[in-house]
Amino acid sequence: MINRKVLVTATNYSLYCAEAKKLLEENGVDVIENNKDRPMTREELLAVVGDIDGVVVGVDTWNMEIFKKASRLKALARFGVGVDNIDLEDAKSRGIVVSNAKGMNSNSVAELTIAHIFSCLRRTPNFNTSIRQGKWDRFMGRDLSHMTVGLMGFGDIAQKVAKKLSGFDVVIKACDPYPNIEKAGELCVEIVSMEEILAASDVISMHMPSLSETYHIMRDKTFARMKDGACFVNTSRGALVDEAALYRALKSGKLAAAASDVFESEPAGSLNPLFELENFFATPHTAAETYTTYRNVGLKTAQALLDVFDGREPQNRLI
Repeated sequence: MINRKVLVTATNYSLYCAEAKKLLEENGVDVIENNKDRPMTREELLAVVGDIDGVVVGVDTWNMEIFKKASRLKALARFGVGVDNIDLEDAKSRGIVVSNAKGMNSNSVAELTIAHIFSCLRRTPNFNTSIRQGKWDRFMGRDLSHMTVGLMGFGDIAQKVAKKLSGFDVVIKACDPYPNIEKAGELCVEIVSMEEILAASDVISMHMPSLSETYHIMRDKTFARMKDGACFVNTSRGALVDEAALYRALKSGKLAAAASDVFESEPAGSLNPLFELENFFATPHTAAETYTTYRNVGLKTAQALLDVFDGREPQNRLI
């Protein structure tokens, strides 16, 4: 059996992906883990990739500089769905197979999206902070019932959000360049233009991929088109949002509240101006982090690497 080495840059692998690690080791793979509670830096990757055959990729950056150092690298299995942190063209030119875990974290991301919507409407994080300080601050929230929720993008996660919202007596609209009309009908979702989403929605939730054409799609101009007092949620990608523009929309009162799991630069620094605002709620890119998701994604990505090592086609291959 050929001895292989797999680097896991996703965090807490032994703790939450024990079955996946066992699967790799039972197939003769040495597993090298990221022992830091954060993405690995360029320097850290360059120091270890020289004799690595495969990688379970977190949110660190993978490009030609890294690939040139990784002469044995055959496969990257993204521990998640988005691959904007991987230069696919560079990987392809080096003959590196890239796959992801499409669909496997959709439910957990959808559930956190719902939680963030309620954070915005009921300000539960503010209550939690206040009462722990010995205060008894009480302020009015808003019912989700009878609101219009706009989904920017209508892929698998957005569809799950729509399904979970269906019991809340809301109107759901979505925009997408390639909408699934059949699924929209099943979920009672109206497919409309982005302009209508901005103008009509009480809550807007982002579910777009990070592409050159979606970079800062939410900026001063688009926030200005939203309803006064609307709420904004992003559990998709930080690059979709101009954070300075979001700050201005929240500070001015144009938006009542916003919540985000993702940031333009991660980890987000403590000096980020958004953290000064009591109507902004944040989580540290943790939407997919549930026990169930980690187990399933761990096994899927481990099997994808083993498939490549053994000359088989991995599921969810991208290149």
